[in-house]
Amino acid sequence: MEERLMSAARINLGTAWPEGKKALARLTSTIAGSGLDRQLVQLVNIRASQLNGCAFCIDIHTKDARAAGETEQRLYALSAWRDTPFFTEPERAALALTEEITLIADGGVDDEVFEAAAKQFDEETLGKLIMAIVDINAWNRLGVTQRLPVGGYTPPSPNN
Repeated sequence: MEERLMSAARINLGTAWPEGKKALARLTSTIAGSGLDRQLVQLVNIRASQLNGCAFCIDIHTKDARAAGETEQRLYALSAWRDTPFFTEPERAALALTEEITLIADGGVDDEVFEAAAKQFDEETLGKLIMAIVDINAWNRLGVTQRLPVGGYTPPSPNN
């Protein structure tokens, strides 16, 4: 196990198929510039990454969330968000939708969960949120498949 944790990535998609990686990066960039709340996106990114077991993405997004001012308490409680008072109703709706989309093979996206999200977000924002969830799931699958090394990421300076 330790060897797996310390080894280099299995494949570098940036060199194996740079066009594909760039296309996914453009989606991520489009979401980042869409006006969707960045704190909400980080919560979604972390929760999907937890569910998918992507240590690389958990490392990146928890560091980015902390750098953006997210509290330790909320980060620690995220995996049990339903049982805490720390998240707003829109965040709860987004997290529930994240779980449904991420675990889609367990029966699709429940109508009640979707309707709860639709009550919290207008159609455009909901569309952006769904794309953000799909985006992080794609990155998670790449991170897990590649076995990307964990721990070397440093968030960009706020001055960048």
